[in-house]
Amino acid sequence: MEQTTDIHVELARIQKEIQNHLGLSSSSVVFNYADVDGKVKLDMITINPRHNQSFLFHSVTGYDKLDALKKLLDYVKSYREKESPYTIQWAMKGDKELHTSYFRASNVYEALDKLYYGRDMNSITVFSVVLNPIS
Repeated sequence: MEQTTDIHVELARIQKEIQNHLGLSSSSVVFNYADVDGKVKLDMITINPRHNQSFLFHSVTGYDKLDALKKLLDYVKSYREKESPYTIQWAMKGDKELHTSYFRASNVYEALDKLYYGRDMNSITVFSVVLNPIS
């Protein structure tokens, strides 16, 4: 008798592997799937428990959910070597508290896109964006 893998079990296994690799709890990660032009776009969103804000970690596109998730896992395993570290200091409009968030991105625009993901650009004031030295 042939063994078939339940797609949901496989998706859950890979999601857990991604979370473990990054040291994140399941409550601080959201995997958001969307159909775009016949393919699946996967946005991995992280939630910072300190200031309760969400940010885009990375987006990938695949043929289906499993393909997209495998591409995300590949990214997670190698992104530190491929992307530059940025520190962004920001505050919510009307809030005096300054927050510091860290992103990996190809360039400053991508780092800001990750900060602004899913929100109105006018809702945040950015005070500084710094490309950190690569250690």
